[in-house]
Amino acid sequence: MRIYTRQGDKGLTRLADGIQLAKDHLRVETYGHIDALNAQIGLLIADIPPHETGLLADMQLLQQELFDLGGELAFSSAAQQEGIWQVKSEWTTRLEQQIDDYSAQLPALRNFILPGGSRAAAQAHVVRTQVRYCERLLMTLSQAEVVNPAALPYLNRLSDLFFTIARYLLRKADTPEVLWVKAADRPLSQTRVTDEPT
Repeated sequence: MRIYTRQGDKGLTRLADGIQLAKDHLRVETYGHIDALNAQIGLLIADIPPHETGLLADMQLLQQELFDLGGELAFSSAAQQEGIWQVKSEWTTRLEQQIDDYSAQLPALRNFILPGGSRAAAQAHVVRTQVRYCERLLMTLSQAEVVNPAALPYLNRLSDLFFTIARYLLRKADTPEVLWVKAADRPLSQTRVTDEPT
């Protein structure tokens, strides 16, 4: 089976139900970014220590679910109905339980934190921001076309999970979080003056 078909060379793509759309259509843009999100989770998985078997299993399940979400979005608005919808409200309930379970292992959050501290934690924040972008795209799409009503709460909770995972990864690595400091409290940077030729 060939990877390339040449069918999209004119900027069009065919949805799962046969409808043809431009590749920059919002529906295509949305499931394309869901795919990008899935790839970013794959990169995060590569940075998670292998002994974190529970976390790795959670991440791999999310990849499966996001593939399901992308698949249902690949049907046209006219084809959207419960028979093809994979995302369920129970998935969101499970995410809430996972957030609570990981949070129970963390100190209370009393400061804003910045992405960083470790490569894995920073990547979890990259995933978090990608989820937010997908959520915004899906929100816009839902105002014009039919989408699964369970999908938006799922993405909303998913970003909260990845924020929590970033903190969890730092905690397990015994690495301090990078705290945001108000501008008035930041030390002035020392500007290095160099001699320039005149």
